[in-house]
Amino acid sequence: MKSLLVGILLGICLPFLAGYYYVTSGRMPVATSAKPLPFEKLLARKAQHAAYDPEAGTPSPLAADEPNLLAGARIYRVQCAVCHGQLGHSPSAIAKGMFPPPPQLLPPKKGVTDDQVGETFWKVKNGIRLTGMPGFVASLSETEMWQVSLLLREADKLPPAVLQILRAPPASEM
Repeated sequence: MKSLLVGILLGICLPFLAGYYYVTSGRMPVATSAKPLPFEKLLARKAQHAAYDPEAGTPSPLAADEPNLLAGARIYRVQCAVCHGQLGHSPSAIAKGMFPPPPQLLPPKKGVTDDQVGETFWKVKNGIRLTGMPGFVASLSETEMWQVSLLLREADKLPPAVLQILRAPPASEM
């Protein structure tokens, strides 16, 4: 009976000790250029959905009209474009060096136009841990976060005035 108990205890402790050794010995990939761990994407995606799915269906309190889309485009250029790209421009050096790579959110890429606006708002507000995506709850107002969320939701059907803002050269090219 005692050896069974010792075996169970070892069976429980050994995986934790092996994991600890793996992490502290420098074998775990931490560089942005390293390949993801097995199941890393799956586990991260499951955790994200568990966090934002309850709020994903929240409708925007703002209309997806031109004034809100223009405001969203201005916010996007200042706060988001360096990682998520600008219309008609290649990804920045910052975006190319990130892991996981930030999604390019403007056409011709699909972006998040098929996501519910509440899901995009949650990501803008809270950020996504260990991806480089910051939360903007402390730096943007609720209205500004909804405006940029609406912009991204409507990115495949924006009015010409909004497209003009998004096509302007990135600050690094000015």
